[in-house]
Amino acid sequence: MDAAAAINQLRAGEKPEFPSNASSLDFALSLDKSDSEVLKSFRTDFVIPTKAQLKRKTVNDTPETTAQASSSDDEIIYFCGNSLGLQPKATRTYLDAYLKTWGSIGVNGHFTQLEDSPIGPYQDMAADCAEKMADIVGASPAEIVSMNTLTINLHLMMAAFYKPSGKKNKIMCEWRPFPSDWYAIESQIEWHGLNAKDTMVLVEPNQDYLMTTDHIKQLIDKHADELALILLPGIQYWSGQLLDIPAITAHAHQHNITIGWDLAHAAGNVELKLHDWDVDFACWCTYKYMNSGAGGMAGAFVHERHGNNGPNKGLKGWYGHDKTSRFLMDNKFVATKGAQGFQVSNPSAIDLTSLSAALSVFQKTSMKALREKSLLLTAYAEFMLNDISKRNSTSGSEPPFRIITPQDPRFRGAQLSVLLKEELMERVSAALEKNGVVCDKRKPGIIRVAPAPLYNNFEDVWRFMEVFEKALKE
Repeated sequence: MDAAAAINQLRAGEKPEFPSNASSLDFALSLDKSDSEVLKSFRTDFVIPTKAQLKRKTVNDTPETTAQASSSDDEIIYFCGNSLGLQPKATRTYLDAYLKTWGSIGVNGHFTQLEDSPIGPYQDMAADCAEKMADIVGASPAEIVSMNTLTINLHLMMAAFYKPSGKKNKIMCEWRPFPSDWYAIESQIEWHGLNAKDTMVLVEPNQDYLMTTDHIKQLIDKHADELALILLPGIQYWSGQLLDIPAITAHAHQHNITIGWDLAHAAGNVELKLHDWDVDFACWCTYKYMNSGAGGMAGAFVHERHGNNGPNKGLKGWYGHDKTSRFLMDNKFVATKGAQGFQVSNPSAIDLTSLSAALSVFQKTSMKALREKSLLLTAYAEFMLNDISKRNSTSGSEPPFRIITPQDPRFRGAQLSVLLKEELMERVSAALEKNGVVCDKRKPGIIRVAPAPLYNNFEDVWRFMEVFEKALKE
């Protein structure tokens, strides 16, 4: 199979034709061999734990946990980048530079660029990270701000963009948001003295757990006179569905409705063009596919047409003030132009350091190249899962699992959500853990399989499937 031809098929929404030996280790290794030298090398830019390390009980190393993996069999299979990405090796270097800067020049680190340091002055780090994220999300650096965490940024964006008035007071959101998103939307509605239950318009899925574009458009049409805001996920965390962001955004704007996107599972995973798609605002975390570390500094986008600080002006704060006059201390707020005017507090330099280290890996490639590899990785995983399902289904019985993520590769990211029969969930999960496989379990019954193109390869997919199929039979 020619990888380039397969990628073209996948980008067109077609499934590639895998050869008869595609389920073999030799075929998986051949795909890895055909991978570009640049993408292949990224795996060595990350710390991939061994099976022994996964079982560690102390912070300090023991002889067993310090041993390097002698083969791929010693490394864990990590398909959980949709929850927390692996640690880039650059992180240690960048954090060491931060600690040395803080330890040697103290407060002057806010303004001083040490000649041999990978990090800049603290007060410039947020803007630097915004610039490094620009190509990842398809926006200008002025439209991006690195600040806070995802839910805080959702609150800040809704404080600026959700302005209920009379009958036009409702928020459209998905039927099953991640709990933190639900709480944010609910509390913003209640902040305005409204009843959340009556003020949410929920997008329900069809029988296949998917929110179709047509259904969303119909709901927008139906509730256009009542909607003050639409807030939807770029990728639905449970099903793995990638929504048609440009089409839905355009339809909302036909009705003059503001629309924002939670890109927690999309940023760093799929190609985005937030500026060109005319998205009003978007928020994302950076610790999943961007690998900035647990609870890392998040990002937000505000389209340039909204001016200095949103259409209704965001909440004011110290670091939202223009840098050129920030230290005048005259209490006359001058907003930083663009999205960075939404900053409130002095951002955590240590979190920005970790984010900058993670983004340094992305600077070596492009989202187009990463997406191409991701499409093929996930298509191969889908092929293998379907093959396992056929082998483990008896005549007339239901298969042991089904993939609920869209079959069309254009409407999914790296993640495949595997819905197991209820009686299999605990057994399969235990077997995966026992064999050094880390992937995410979400009730009810879902195992989220997410091979990340920066550090996962086709051998990982093959090894995962070997463990998974054995677990089904035990």
